[in-house]
Amino acid sequence: MDWFWWVFIFFMAGGFAKVADTARGALRTRHERRMERLETDRAQRAELAAAQEPPKPVCGCTHHLAKHDKSGKCHEQVERPVAWDADHRPVRYEAGRCTCQQYIGPQPLAQIYAEDLTDRT
Repeated sequence: MDWFWWVFIFFMAGGFAKVADTARGALRTRHERRMERLETDRAQRAELAAAQEPPKPVCGCTHHLAKHDKSGKCHEQVERPVAWDADHRPVRYEAGRCTCQQYIGPQPLAQIYAEDLTDRT
Protein backbone atom coordinates (compact mmCIF):
# COMPACT_ATOMS: atom_id res chain seq x y z
CA MET A 1 0.00 0.00 0.00
CA ASP A 2 3.06 2.21 0.21
CA TRP A 3 3.11 2.69 -3.61
CA PHE A 4 -0.42 4.10 -3.45
CA TRP A 5 0.80 7.16 -1.57
CA TRP A 6 3.54 7.79 -4.11
CA VAL A 7 1.05 7.64 -6.96
CA PHE A 8 -1.34 9.88 -5.02
CA ILE A 9 1.40 12.46 -4.36
CA PHE A 10 2.48 12.30 -8.02
CA PHE A 11 -1.12 12.84 -9.13
CA MET A 12 -1.67 15.74 -6.73
CA ALA A 13 1.59 17.44 -7.76
CA GLY A 14 0.37 17.55 -11.38
CA GLY A 15 2.65 14.82 -12.68
CA PHE A 16 0.01 13.30 -14.92
CA ALA A 17 -0.66 16.70 -16.50
CA LYS A 18 3.03 17.00 -17.35
CA VAL A 19 3.01 13.52 -18.89
CA ALA A 20 -0.11 14.39 -20.91
CA ASP A 21 1.43 17.70 -22.10
CA THR A 22 4.61 15.92 -23.15
CA ALA A 23 2.64 13.29 -25.06
CA ARG A 24 0.46 15.97 -26.71
CA GLY A 25 3.56 17.92 -27.77
CA ALA A 26 5.18 14.80 -29.18
CA LEU A 27 2.06 13.97 -31.19
CA ARG A 28 1.87 17.55 -32.52
CA THR A 29 5.52 17.44 -33.59
CA ARG A 30 4.96 14.05 -35.24
CA HIS A 31 1.95 15.41 -37.12
CA GLU A 32 3.83 18.52 -38.31
CA ARG A 33 6.77 16.44 -39.55
CA ARG A 34 4.43 14.06 -41.33
CA MET A 35 2.65 16.96 -43.05
CA GLU A 36 6.02 18.41 -44.12
CA ARG A 37 7.04 15.03 -45.52
CA LEU A 38 3.75 14.70 -47.43
CA GLU A 39 4.16 18.22 -48.86
CA THR A 40 7.74 17.45 -49.88
CA ASP A 41 6.61 14.24 -51.60
CA ARG A 42 3.83 16.11 -53.43
CA ALA A 43 6.26 18.80 -54.60
CA GLN A 44 8.74 16.16 -55.75
CA ARG A 45 6.06 14.36 -57.78
CA ALA A 46 5.03 17.66 -59.37
CA GLU A 47 8.65 18.46 -60.27
CA LEU A 48 9.15 15.01 -61.81
CA ALA A 49 5.98 15.39 -63.87
CA ALA A 50 7.11 18.83 -65.06
CA ALA A 51 10.55 17.45 -65.98
CA GLN A 52 8.95 14.87 -68.29
CA GLU A 53 7.15 17.51 -70.37
CA PRO A 54 8.87 18.88 -73.48
CA PRO A 55 9.80 22.56 -73.39
CA LYS A 56 7.02 24.89 -74.50
CA PRO A 57 7.89 27.11 -77.48
CA VAL A 58 7.37 30.45 -75.72
CA CYS A 59 9.28 33.60 -76.63
CA GLY A 60 10.84 36.05 -74.20
CA CYS A 61 7.80 38.24 -74.82
CA THR A 62 5.72 35.34 -73.35
CA HIS A 63 3.94 34.66 -76.66
CA HIS A 64 3.83 31.24 -78.32
CA LEU A 65 5.89 30.34 -81.39
CA ALA A 66 2.66 30.27 -83.42
CA LYS A 67 2.36 34.06 -82.97
CA HIS A 68 5.71 34.64 -84.76
CA ASP A 69 6.26 34.57 -88.51
CA LYS A 70 9.15 32.89 -90.35
CA SER A 71 11.43 35.88 -89.80
CA GLY A 72 10.74 35.78 -86.04
CA LYS A 73 8.61 38.93 -85.76
CA CYS A 74 5.74 38.72 -83.26
CA HIS A 75 2.19 39.50 -84.43
CA GLU A 76 0.40 39.45 -81.06
CA GLN A 77 -1.63 42.42 -79.80
CA VAL A 78 -0.58 43.82 -76.39
CA GLU A 79 -1.72 46.69 -74.15
CA ARG A 80 0.70 49.60 -73.92
CA PRO A 81 0.56 52.33 -71.27
CA VAL A 82 -0.05 55.80 -72.72
CA ALA A 83 -0.74 57.88 -69.57
CA TRP A 84 0.86 57.84 -66.12
CA ASP A 85 -0.02 59.31 -62.73
CA ALA A 86 2.25 61.31 -60.39
CA ASP A 87 3.81 58.08 -59.00
CA HIS A 88 4.76 56.93 -62.53
CA ARG A 89 2.13 54.19 -62.57
CA PRO A 90 0.21 53.55 -65.81
CA VAL A 91 -3.29 54.97 -65.80
CA ARG A 92 -4.48 54.37 -69.38
CA TYR A 93 -3.61 51.71 -71.95
CA GLU A 94 -4.16 51.28 -75.68
CA ALA A 95 -3.74 48.30 -78.00
CA GLY A 96 -0.54 47.88 -79.96
CA ARG A 97 1.71 45.28 -81.54
CA CYS A 98 4.28 43.31 -79.56
CA THR A 99 7.72 44.80 -80.12
CA CYS A 100 9.82 41.65 -79.78
CA GLN A 101 12.09 41.25 -82.78
CA GLN A 102 12.82 37.54 -82.90
CA TYR A 103 11.64 34.28 -81.36
CA ILE A 104 14.39 32.99 -79.05
CA GLY A 105 12.70 29.99 -77.40
CA PRO A 106 13.34 26.28 -77.93
CA GLN A 107 12.97 25.11 -81.51
CA PRO A 108 10.53 22.21 -81.93
CA LEU A 109 12.07 19.09 -83.42
CA ALA A 110 11.21 18.49 -87.05
CA GLN A 111 9.93 15.09 -88.12
CA ILE A 112 12.66 13.22 -89.95
CA TYR A 113 12.16 10.15 -92.11
CA ALA A 114 14.97 7.64 -91.81
CA GLU A 115 15.17 4.63 -94.12
CA ASP A 116 15.70 1.16 -92.71
CA LEU A 117 19.35 0.24 -92.25
CA THR A 118 18.93 -3.43 -93.14
CA ASP A 119 17.40 -5.07 -96.19
CA ARG A 120 14.62 -7.42 -95.07
CA THR A 121 14.35 -9.29 -98.35
